[in-house]
Amino acid sequence: DIKRIIRGFNIPCLELDGFEADDLIGTLAIQAANIGYTVYMVTPDKDYGQIVNENIYMYRPPFQGNSAEIYGVPQILEKWGIKRVDQVIDMLGLMGDAVDNIPGIPGVGEKTAAKLLAEYDTLEGILENADKIKGAIGEKVRNGKDLAIMSKKLATIITNVPVAFHEEDFSVKALDAPALTEVFNELEFRTLSKRILGEPEPSKPVATDLFNNPINTPTAPKSSASSTTSVPDAPQEETDPEHWANIQRIDTTEHHYTLVQTQAEINDLIAQLQQQSMVAFDTETTDIDAHMAELVGMSFSWEKGKGYYVALPTQQEEVKAILSQFEPLWNRTDIQWVGQNIKYDLIVLKWYGFHLKGNLYDTMLANYVIDPDGKRSMDMMSIKYLQYEPVSIETLIGKKGKTQGNMRDVDVNLVKEYAAEDADITLQLKNAFDPLLKEREVSPVFEQVENPLIPVLLDIEFEGVGLDVPFLKHYGTVLE
Repeated sequence: DIKRIIRGFNIPCLELDGFEADDLIGTLAIQAANIGYTVYMVTPDKDYGQIVNENIYMYRPPFQGNSAEIYGVPQILEKWGIKRVDQVIDMLGLMGDAVDNIPGIPGVGEKTAAKLLAEYDTLEGILENADKIKGAIGEKVRNGKDLAIMSKKLATIITNVPVAFHEEDFSVKALDAPALTEVFNELEFRTLSKRILGEPEPSKPVATDLFNNPINTPTAPKSSASSTTSVPDAPQEETDPEHWANIQRIDTTEHHYTLVQTQAEINDLIAQLQQQSMVAFDTETTDIDAHMAELVGMSFSWEKGKGYYVALPTQQEEVKAILSQFEPLWNRTDIQWVGQNIKYDLIVLKWYGFHLKGNLYDTMLANYVIDPDGKRSMDMMSIKYLQYEPVSIETLIGKKGKTQGNMRDVDVNLVKEYAAEDADITLQLKNAFDPLLKEREVSPVFEQVENPLIPVLLDIEFEGVGLDVPFLKHYGTVLE
């Protein structure tokens, strides 16, 4: 993705298998200097000093408040205390460079390395005369011979890489707006896209949701994908304007969402649920942290376009009393519970003392095995696979931040529409994913690996993980 963004900006991007960036830069710098260019290598890396000559300079960018620095031959020689720039690699072979994982000889620092080179000229000369070097330094040199040879090799920049300098390759052209739009949409870089590419042109009149809030529908480059109203095997990308033109919302779709509050309504809902073998389930809570959240309500759906929302009281004991009425359902092993990131809902329930014993189906995990690089949010999956944009939670509780409220602050009839829709859409996503799981031959991974892990992770998160603090403190010292 980084390369795609760079190419979208039409910034020259040179690469060659088998060679590092240092080698490419060193080779091209020398070639450019040989035909008359003054070359600046923008880098703080020490090993680039070996490339510097009368026409090639190191440009060290500003760092931590320091000004930029330009190193020519005199500055390199003065910095290292050496006679020639090629001795930079001998210096690094002796003293190493932790930034580039060059070990050097343990215990040999910059001053010692410069002193040894002043006397023996090269690393090879030092190693040949190692027996003449007295004291602890001589012992370190003799013991570190192999590391020194390897370190010099690591520090040597290859300058005969099979690339050719062409001036036009380094010309920065105007950015490629369609390419950047595509990658920014995929990565959901909306603010960055707006800052660089400007506001997208509206493709149709501004629509409003059921709360009369404007819905901003992004526009994007045309795609060759055709529009369809059924669930496609290869869904249209949400970057396609035709796809957005067919997007449905709660105010344009027939639906029947029922608020459940009275005891008679609860009894009727439980009776209907007992007849089902598969139910989409979702919770509404006061917090995104499942361990801190309090239940505000629960929603259920087992038929497209229909959903039920059970509004719960604020007192925890009263909530538990209502949840206990659903216990015959919770205890059923012959029912499949479908949820979007269902582990969250299970953790919330567990803090109230209840556990779902039926089979689990997580639409977020299904999407993961179908499209590992795809988006995980229910809203984005719904847009992509169902051509339906759900009600945004921000239309109910406000945008993220200190002023954002929670579901207890919202009128129960609005919460009912939002919550029941969540369960309904989760059910529809399950029905869309089932054929894709089989088609892409990932059903075994989903059914035998991913879903069975949900209760395991649930227990780990609920119980917490024990830490051997004394061991970790000791091992921290060892690592230092």
